[in-house]
Amino acid sequence: MAAAMALSARRCAWMLHKGVRRLHTVYQAVDLPETHLMLRQTCRDFAEKELAPIAAQLDREHRFPAEQVKKMGSLGLLAMDVPETYGGAGLDYLAYSIAVEEISRGCASTGVIMSVNNTLYLGPVLKYGSEEQKHKWITPFTNGDKIGCFALSEPGNGSDAGAASTVARLVGDEWVLNGTKAWITNAWDAAATVVFATTDKGLKHKGISAFLVPMPTPGLSLGKKEDKMGIRASSTANLIFEDCRIPKDNLLGEEGMGFKIAMQTLDSGRIGIASQALGIAQAALDCAVDYAEKRMAFGAPITKFQAIQFKLADMALALESARLLTWRAAMLKDNGKPYTKEAAMAKLSASEAATSISHQAIQILGGMGYVTEMPAERHYRDARITEIYEGTSEIQRLVIAGQLLKAYRG
Repeated sequence: MAAAMALSARRCAWMLHKGVRRLHTVYQAVDLPETHLMLRQTCRDFAEKELAPIAAQLDREHRFPAEQVKKMGSLGLLAMDVPETYGGAGLDYLAYSIAVEEISRGCASTGVIMSVNNTLYLGPVLKYGSEEQKHKWITPFTNGDKIGCFALSEPGNGSDAGAASTVARLVGDEWVLNGTKAWITNAWDAAATVVFATTDKGLKHKGISAFLVPMPTPGLSLGKKEDKMGIRASSTANLIFEDCRIPKDNLLGEEGMGFKIAMQTLDSGRIGIASQALGIAQAALDCAVDYAEKRMAFGAPITKFQAIQFKLADMALALESARLLTWRAAMLKDNGKPYTKEAAMAKLSASEAATSISHQAIQILGGMGYVTEMPAERHYRDARITEIYEGTSEIQRLVIAGQLLKAYRG
């Protein structure tokens, strides 16, 4: 009984999903306000025109999309929840999530560049910065001329923010920073960074403070660009501080608030990264559906085969489930409700969905990734099978299929 119900549910899921490009239309018409629908369409059009055609080249060349980032700044995409007073778009976090997904659907590298600038750099400055700091460190970073980064992780402690070995000493009217930050997104292209350093080792995590550091600046050098497996248009590198001196006024928030600032910033950041994963997953699903509708086998597109239908249905299910979790986390934040758990769940769900959907898409594309032309022998084989099948009954086709399978295995 349970198996029959599961089979029925999967069939229903496939029927609802059939024509994945219509899925968004149905979903968004039910739930999203008009403003968010317009934003989604604007971001989708931009991604399809400006990002998707060059995404692979940017990734191969490790090239920062400076021109496209500038255009995104003019659209308000680099400072989405920043009030208009400081040059931002003044939108909510649901709008931000939707925008990051659509940009990432066209280019995952550009999506993470956008996400880091919005949440990890501008987010803490907006929440904890003084009025003077907001005008100095936010406004120039909203239009695409400059972007920022977030320096928390270190080679020896990874994500253990409370074990920061980078130190900051107050010498006169300056803070002197020493230490190394690792795996910093946007490092080579950033004009400023939020840095976390220990100002009082005796207080452990309560002795960590946050600082605003311009880039470049004396005493701060960059490590080599990491040669990542993907998302390479976004630079990732170490920040190395050697007696790096910054003004006393560059302390963000109060001394000892660094750990709190970091944790709250990462909560917001998880929504952005979940949204990026949604864009990657949607792009993979779109690619798989488009290919499956065009790929002919046994005289029909492979979307007619139940095995492919089940794969696509399961992929769509994972994607929509993750999207709901992500939107819920964003809406909780917009309404001033606790969202730490929901943001973590969204990031986990969306990143796993992106991985799983991408793997399944590769299988649908033949297990070897997308190619513009299938091997000639496969074309011949499919044409020959279609020819053999013409004029036969369903039973005869089953017999022929069994014989062909036996022959191929032999």
